Amino acid sequence: MSRTRTALLASLVLLGSATTTGTAAAVVAPEPGIAAVPCTVDYKVQNQWDTGFTTAVTVTNNSAAKSSWSVKWSYAGNQKVTSGWNARITQSGTAVTAANESYNGTLASGGSVSFGFNASYSGTNALPTSFTLDGVTCNVDDGGGGDPDPGPDPSGRVDNPYAGAKVYVNPEWSAKAAAEPGGSRISNQPTGVWLDRIAAIDGAGGSMGLRAHLDAALAQKGSNEEVVQLVVYDLPGRDCAALASNGELGPTEIDKYKTQFIDPIAAILSDSKYASLRIVTTIEIDSLPNLVTNTGSRATATPQCDTMQANGNYVKGVGYALAKLGAIPNVYNYIDAGHHGWLGWDDNFGPSATLFKQAATSEGATVDDVHGFITNTANYSALKENNFTVNDSVNGTTVRQSKWVDWNRYVDELSYAQAFRNQLVSVGFNSGIGMLIDTSRNGWGGSARPTGPGATTSVDTYVDGGRYDRRIHIGNWCNQSGAGLGERPQAAPATGIDAYVWMKPPGESDGSSSAISNDEGKGFDRMCDPTYTGNARNGNNLSGALPNAPLSGHWFSAQFQQLMANAYPAL
Repeated sequence: MSRTRTALLASLVLLGSATTTGTAAAVVAPEPGIAAVPCTVDYKVQNQWDTGFTTAVTVTNNSAAKSSWSVKWSYAGNQKVTSGWNARITQSGTAVTAANESYNGTLASGGSVSFGFNASYSGTNALPTSFTLDGVTCNVDDGGGGDPDPGPDPSGRVDNPYAGAKVYVNPEWSAKAAAEPGGSRISNQPTGVWLDRIAAIDGAGGSMGLRAHLDAALAQKGSNEEVVQLVVYDLPGRDCAALASNGELGPTEIDKYKTQFIDPIAAILSDSKYASLRIVTTIEIDSLPNLVTNTGSRATATPQCDTMQANGNYVKGVGYALAKLGAIPNVYNYIDAGHHGWLGWDDNFGPSATLFKQAATSEGATVDDVHGFITNTANYSALKENNFTVNDSVNGTTVRQSKWVDWNRYVDELSYAQAFRNQLVSVGFNSGIGMLIDTSRNGWGGSARPTGPGATTSVDTYVDGGRYDRRIHIGNWCNQSGAGLGERPQAAPATGIDAYVWMKPPGESDGSSSAISNDEGKGFDRMCDPTYTGNARNGNNLSGALPNAPLSGHWFSAQFQQLMANAYPAL
């Protein structure tokens, strides 16, 4: 059971002498003539382990409306905030200050704002006993203190499922990785389990099914918290703009998707045997973004995407999946949000958030069924470009005008994910949503990695000479030559980011280099052919794909070796 301190103080008179543990304290109405309670603070330790803890804080303002705010408290021990979200958190000694971000400074009278953080400690993790909001005391110091109990909040899901938890290592992927020369260096990393066809639920071709993975996760879990990462990926008419990842269901087979794919998954995940696992579901990669960028009068439109927009089955399918899976208390749904090189342009950014809200409120789903979003799944966009920013200019020409950036507002995944999170909140998603970034193949290390900015002879030489992402074009997505492993999976690495993950298992192909007959519903996409000279979606450039690749999802040894050789941070 987690422990909560909700503390109250009237501006002139204390309203009681104790706070509650485990539940919020009731606000007692002041007697006539006594000033109203100016503010309340709910400080809730959601999860605690031997060396750290995760806390959610909700501040309610009962005074005049504010356009900015600052909450302060002090620790009695050696607690140290290591990362936070929805607030700019600084610490000096034992004193902590949490100030608003640019997007949540408005705090109405009677309104609340929430933020959270991870922190380290040793010894005793006593709860703070005093809080202020803009210098006004909000709490009663009852002297209770005490250590929060470990474990998730009994009232619902934890804020960040990755905080304080191990993440499931897929034994099938691990064995393939370990069998590669040098592969043992990463074979213990957690990766996503892809449920990409109905047969995968029970196990296809001798592979482990969903129950087998969950049973293995329980064995790995022991007495710890454990996250299992699932990719739910079988929409009707799936991936209407990428033949290599087409699926088994036709455009109209929404009922089959519901009853033969989502319902069986939900039935398994609902089994009380697995209630102690934190199950992260990544919902339907790529398909919703296709409705934004590859339909209508756009040069990148396809008839298949126009069909899926017209019949509404992408929206219906995602909504149904969110509703069914979101009803399971230990499931955390994350919707796919493309990547910066897809949705970062002005024409795509806002409309994408609006479309995601539409899907998240269809078929019985609500925004409460969405724990967050994931970017860069199975893609290659660099996490952070350090050698140039979107605000730079060269000889009076903005970086946005370079051929590589091409008027995008974002040059890397971290800046995109953080900004897109804000956009999602602005259209009605919960303010506590977190982002995941797939860093399985976006390291771009090795000898080709630039060590500084490019020459300033032109904006293109400046950007091209300094960018870590070495793709020919940012629209290239299949088995990219020169790619490397990125940041290792880790929890809460940056503001608003729940985790860096390897949702796409390194070494699994994106698609075959030539047509291969199969019973998996996977077509041949020329973007996986290294001789292909491109289309409107990649600026009619070469595909940059590796040769001799197998079907998507099948093991690709040459790619795995390249990813290790070009890893950044290096192995």
